[in-house]
Amino acid sequence: MVIAGMLHNPDFAETNDGSEWAERSDYWLQLADAAKPKRRLRQRNSVPLILCGHGVSMRIDSGALVIRDGFTHHPQKQVAYRFFPRDLELPTRILLLDGSGTLSFDVLSWLAEQSVALIRIKATGEIATVASGTGYAADREKVEWQQATRADKGRRLAFAADLIGQKLAAAIATLEGHFDPSPTRDAAIAKSRTAIDRLKAEAPVDMNGIFSIEGECAVAYFATWRTLNIRWKATTRKPVPDTWFKFTSRSSLLSGVKPKNRLASHPVNAMLNYAYMVRQSQLHIEAVANGYDPTLGIMHNRHQGSAAYILGLIEPERPQVDAAILKLISERTFAAADFVIRSDGVCRLSPQLARMVAALVT
Repeated sequence: MVIAGMLHNPDFAETNDGSEWAERSDYWLQLADAAKPKRRLRQRNSVPLILCGHGVSMRIDSGALVIRDGFTHHPQKQVAYRFFPRDLELPTRILLLDGSGTLSFDVLSWLAEQSVALIRIKATGEIATVASGTGYAADREKVEWQQATRADKGRRLAFAADLIGQKLAAAIATLEGHFDPSPTRDAAIAKSRTAIDRLKAEAPVDMNGIFSIEGECAVAYFATWRTLNIRWKATTRKPVPDTWFKFTSRSSLLSGVKPKNRLASHPVNAMLNYAYMVRQSQLHIEAVANGYDPTLGIMHNRHQGSAAYILGLIEPERPQVDAAILKLISERTFAAADFVIRSDGVCRLSPQLARMVAALVT
């Protein structure tokens, strides 16, 4: 039996039968619960509460926050939470992963008073909204630093070069930690080391020069990923595309002539896109809490409504996110029910796998 309104998305219902969907949903849900770290006595809960599925609700009852998680499969017992003000169990962040549900204005006020951030992430992996629990109180000196750094070409280029240098150093660590020695891996590491030396020794002429160096290293970095073996179960009964057994390209096959990473057509890219956005949302919260203007970009130009400053900060974090996804791929066997191919060819994560991916990078 297929559950109507599964994740409020008919694409999932059309692709997976209820029994396999339920089995895989329970599998990822149990793994995510088991991965929660233990905390010390009297330490506030630092693990974000991740909600997904259909029918999520958040309301205030007698001064307490009452939350009901959503339904993603059948049978499933709806999980409920009750948090009192200043409760040590109260998380610092709540992530809403797609799905559907309701919350009241009172909830938003309560979360702000308790310094709890609320983040909603779309099924596409894009950030829908970030509401910082501390509110936005700009630090005048920090915003002035952002403005001055952006206005000064030399300082702006130095800021960007430093971020990319950190990213390349982290990429080397990811390659060494997750791939066996090979000509391709060794060439990627050597290229990144050379690029780091260039960024330190040569004053970049313009931003395009920095992006060019980073882009060349990224091509070599992801070429190493072509040795990945993605394991699948029950493919005779539920086949997956032949291209899903290997990783061939970071860019999507759906982006046209010019390679782009959006609209993932491969499970690995879908997981990466989702994980990047979860991490980006955390950086957004931290930047706002520290008094920076998230829209005032230094490395990236500001587009209307974009958090351009955060787009720069995420760069050194990407290889660490990659490492988490590589570890997941090496340890788990996937099933067709973990993903869905939409009618436009876009690959999406099942809600409980999305929860697992989010938990890995928070």
